[in-house]
Amino acid sequence: MVITAIRADITTLIVDAIVNAANASLLGGGGVDGAIHRAAGPELLHECRLLGGCPTGEARITRGYRLPAKHVIHTVGPVWRGGLHGEPGLLASCYRNSMDLAASSRLASVAFPGISTGIYGYPLELAAPVALACVREKMREHDGVGSVVFCCFSERDLVIYQDLLDAVRLH
Repeated sequence: MVITAIRADITTLIVDAIVNAANASLLGGGGVDGAIHRAAGPELLHECRLLGGCPTGEARITRGYRLPAKHVIHTVGPVWRGGLHGEPGLLASCYRNSMDLAASSRLASVAFPGISTGIYGYPLELAAPVALACVREKMREHDGVGSVVFCCFSERDLVIYQDLLDAVRLH
């Protein structure tokens, strides 16, 4: 079980699946969602249209098309509204459902962005511990998913994840 954090462009990673912080339509958007759709090519949009969307907290899987990753797991995170509207539970569902899909699809390596921490406004300081706890839980449950990478957008994001990973290693 290996969990790491890096600063990189998630669309360039050679893993079995990258996770897309998608919107409910699954038809592309801004941020990481738009970048993934652009890098994967129009075939991804076509396959996403066939899925008919995705509710918040759930996840869907597609092929990766022109990406180095074989698959894209699309999950819809919650919009941050202060944390009192079920956001932590919905965010946890995103990570759990994504890991369940990876395991049922026999994928060994997965890369996650900071789900909901961009335009959806979820504070990374609150989101990262949820992400790490859920991924650890699911890696223990599904021994086939042996490697998870948290792909960070900024140096600040990387420091937050790295500090959390270092704290766990010390215990």
